[in-house]
Amino acid sequence: MLWPSVVKERIKTGTDREIVHSYPYRSACPSTVWADLVQSAQCEITLCGFTNYFFWTQLPNFSGLLKEKAAAGCRIRFLLGDPDGEVTRQREVIEDVPLTVSTRIRMTLGELGKLGPLEGLEARYSAAEDSVNHVSLSVFRFDSEALVTPHLARLVGHDSPLLHLRRQGDGGMFDRFAEHAEELWSRGVPVSLGS
Repeated sequence: MLWPSVVKERIKTGTDREIVHSYPYRSACPSTVWADLVQSAQCEITLCGFTNYFFWTQLPNFSGLLKEKAAAGCRIRFLLGDPDGEVTRQREVIEDVPLTVSTRIRMTLGELGKLGPLEGLEARYSAAEDSVNHVSLSVFRFDSEALVTPHLARLVGHDSPLLHLRRQGDGGMFDRFAEHAEELWSRGVPVSLGS
């Protein structure tokens, strides 16, 4: 009688199997995890953080890696907040940090602009009506794995928790977060990445 109980408590079952790891802070997730996920993605990289700027500060030669992935046929999408949007302005007041939300978004736009038009690389701003949903939840997808950050009330992204998910089947946590990102993307406003 004890053995089945112990096994059930220690072995993940059902949708729990999709949780690879959890971190109390996004910044506690090693940069090697991010780098490995980007490097191993073959079909899709979708980065739905409101600013996404930290990829260039945490991953060496991130721009070069994006070029390499795009050249290999990987679809790369950036969903950003509108740097001039009302939700961005409100979030800046809430966070009250020197490196503002709009500055972080513009840093990402600057890096993407340096890449110029790149086959397979797209960027969009979340639609105004979706911005509050976007700023409160970041979904970073790498093929069948994702890193997800639900943003806590007054904290910047790196101080919010993070879940590392791996898809195990239909309708699990991975699919639910991926569908959220797809919904936001579908209404997003295209961003020109240069000529």
